[in-house]
Amino acid sequence: MRSRKLLLVVILVVMVAVAGFAGHTARAQGKSFKIGVSNSFVSSEWRSQMLSNMDNVVKDLKATQGIDVQLLVESKDTDVPGQIQQIQNLLNKGAQAIIINPGDVKGLNSTLEDAVAGGVPVISVDQAIDAKGVINVVIDQKQWAKISAQWLATQLGGKGDIVLIEGVVGHPANEARMSGVQEVLDANPGIKVVGRDSGKWDQATGQKVMANFLASLPNIDGVWTQDGMATGVLTALKTANPKKWPIVSGEARASYLQQWADIAKTQTGFTSFGVVNPPGVGADGLRVAVELLSGTKIDPLALQGANKNTLFVSIPYIVDKTNFDAWYAVVKDLPASYTLDGLISQDDAKALMAGKLVAQPPTASTPGPSNMPAMAATMAATTTK
Repeated sequence: MRSRKLLLVVILVVMVAVAGFAGHTARAQGKSFKIGVSNSFVSSEWRSQMLSNMDNVVKDLKATQGIDVQLLVESKDTDVPGQIQQIQNLLNKGAQAIIINPGDVKGLNSTLEDAVAGGVPVISVDQAIDAKGVINVVIDQKQWAKISAQWLATQLGGKGDIVLIEGVVGHPANEARMSGVQEVLDANPGIKVVGRDSGKWDQATGQKVMANFLASLPNIDGVWTQDGMATGVLTALKTANPKKWPIVSGEARASYLQQWADIAKTQTGFTSFGVVNPPGVGADGLRVAVELLSGTKIDPLALQGANKNTLFVSIPYIVDKTNFDAWYAVVKDLPASYTLDGLISQDDAKALMAGKLVAQPPTASTPGPSNMPAMAATMAATTTK
């Protein structure tokens, strides 16, 4: 009798252990996370596409890995105090990690550092900041701007009068970009800046600024600009139709490529240039956040940048005269707001954190298996705004 009781006890212990292991396995396969998103600038189709990308990744994580992610999104046009309030709101809602597209270089640091100290990972996307403990998942914005600025300098033969139309002054990405432009100008003293103004990353404002330049400056050989403002620049040029068109650096957006194709019909020899600034970087940050919450560690050697807190993702590709026709065929019927894109996979996120995925210089690639799947997912979710 005693041996039978002992056998029953052993069987019960084994059953409990097996049940416990099965429960643990189920929990491991069914992770659930609350991840906050703080976005301080909604007057931008790029930001809308960024958020759509993140929604797509949430669906992908559920479908392919059984991971449930609840995005807690705070998104509105706001200033530094307003974005600080966004962060507090996300923490109050139980965010286990926060992804932020910061609206200021330094103003958010204290609040973000407090969140990190409280055990909440914070990932800055789109632009790098130096808050202690915050991880940046970004392209190299300075290098991004240098690529198009160097193209413009080369097209001008290193001399001429140009105008600069920049984004929001003081914004981290804009400051990084303009420092890159300045490096190119310093290396090309024959290029003179005869006008500089902010287009506030807005197409209508960019058009107005360019129209003012055309009315007040007798000679403009080149224009360096970026984002949706570039489309505004082309609209202003089409309206004014100057006798001599300046050389214009552009943007890898559907609206810009559509204008480019239209202008090339009447302006013989017109060409331009666009470097992809992927809205997918927000989704890249989300994938890294999921890995952090799952226990994946970042190899310190993978962290780059001046403050050694940055995971650089590649600038996906450029659009120039060599591959323009191929990319125009892709975007000619898309919403004007669509930006050519690039996203990493979950395996890529792990490799990035391990230092095994290193950002590569962009090339003039054409649509193909390596970039079309990510684009297709984004296009399906993109709406005009």
